[in-house]
Amino acid sequence: MTTGRIPVGERFRGFRARLAADGVFRPQRSSVRLGHGPKVGAGPADGAHPAGAPGSADAVGAADVPVVVPPRDVPPVARRRRGRGGEELRVPEAEFTSYYGRPILKAPVWRWDIAAYLFTGGLAAGSSLLAAGGQLTGRPALRRAGRVTALGAVTASAYFLVNDLGRPARFHHMLRVAKPTSPMSVGTWILTAYGPAAGLAAVAEGARLLPERGVSGLARRLLPPAGQVAGLAAAAVAPALATYTGVLLAGTAVPSWHEAYPELPTIFAGSALASGAGVGLLAAPCAQAGPARRMAVAGAALELWGAHSVETRLGLLSEPYRLGTAGRLLRAGRLLTAAGVVGALAGRRSRVVSALSGTALLAASVATRFGIFHGGVASARDPKYTVLPQRERIRRRESGQV
Repeated sequence: MTTGRIPVGERFRGFRARLAADGVFRPQRSSVRLGHGPKVGAGPADGAHPAGAPGSADAVGAADVPVVVPPRDVPPVARRRRGRGGEELRVPEAEFTSYYGRPILKAPVWRWDIAAYLFTGGLAAGSSLLAAGGQLTGRPALRRAGRVTALGAVTASAYFLVNDLGRPARFHHMLRVAKPTSPMSVGTWILTAYGPAAGLAAVAEGARLLPERGVSGLARRLLPPAGQVAGLAAAAVAPALATYTGVLLAGTAVPSWHEAYPELPTIFAGSALASGAGVGLLAAPCAQAGPARRMAVAGAALELWGAHSVETRLGLLSEPYRLGTAGRLLRAGRLLTAAGVVGALAGRRSRVVSALSGTALLAASVATRFGIFHGGVASARDPKYTVLPQRERIRRRESGQV
C-alpha cells in the first residue's frame, strides 16, 4: 500500500457517515413491517421514536410488529409487491429461448437425396418381396416387374447414398468394419448383400433373350435357376433393407426421430410393402395382381398405424409431424394410402383402376418418407423440442413416476 494513502475501509466509512448525516439512510416503514431494524449508520427518522423509547419497535416487541411473508406455496412468479411509487411489480413470465437464439442441436445436414434414398430403399425391398410372391405362386408378370424394379431402385439408392457421402470410395471404406451396434455399418452390409442378389435375379429375367447356342446358350440355361435362388435371397434380406433406415434415424439425437424409435421401423416396413404393391398393380395384369392387393392392405395398415402414432403418442415431439411441410406431406400420404387401398380392392377387374391405385400407393410412400424426414429436421432446429422434453423427464424422475 502506498504511504499516505487512506485505506479503502476508512474511505467507505467516511462516505457512509456523510450519507447518514444527509439523512439518506432513514429507516422505512417497510423495514419495520418485515421485522428489520434500521440500517447500520443511519440515524433516526424525523418524528421517529428513539430506540428503546415508548412506542418504538424495540419497546413494542416482536409480537406486536406485523411480519409480512409471502406464502411458501405460491410460486415466485405469482408473488407481487409494490415499489416506492405504489406501482405493482411482478416477475415476468419466463419465455423459452436458447443462447443467442441458436439451436441446441445441429440440424441434420442431409439434403433431399437422403429422403429419396429412404424411399428407393423401401421400394427395392417391397419389390423383391413382390417378386418372391410372384415366383412362389407362378405369376411371371408379377415376378418380372418386381425383380426389374428392385434392381432399378437399389441402383438409385446407391447413387443417392454415394452422392450424399461425396465420394464413392467412402462407401468402400465403410466396409472395412462390421459393427453390429452401428445402424450405418449394418445398413452398409445389408446393401452389399442385397444388391448383387437383386441384380442377378433381374438379369435372369433377360435370359430368354440370349441365343440358344454357344456360351450365350449356356448362360441362357444357367441364369433362370440362379435367378430363382437370387430372388429368394434378395427377398430374405428385404425386410432388413426396408427397416434399417428407421433404426438409423431413431438412433440419432434428433428429438422427433429419437423418440419415435418404436414407430419408425414399422412405418418404413409398411411403406415398403405399399410401394411394392403399387409396382405390382401398375405392371401386372389383374389376374396376377392378387399378392399385390394383399401386400397393399398389409402395408397400408402398418403405415397408417405408425403415422397416426407418431402424430399423437409423442406429446410435444409430435408437433413437428403435424405442422409445416412434414404435416402436409404426412396428411397427403394418409389420403393417398387410403385411396390406393380402396382402389386396389375395388378395381380387381379394371386395369385402369388398378394402375391408378398403384400410382397412389407409390406417391403415398414418397410423401410419407419425405414427411418423416422433414419432421425430424424441424424438431432439431427448434430448441424447445430438445429442452422441454428433458425437463419433463427430470420432473417425472424426481416425482417418482419413472
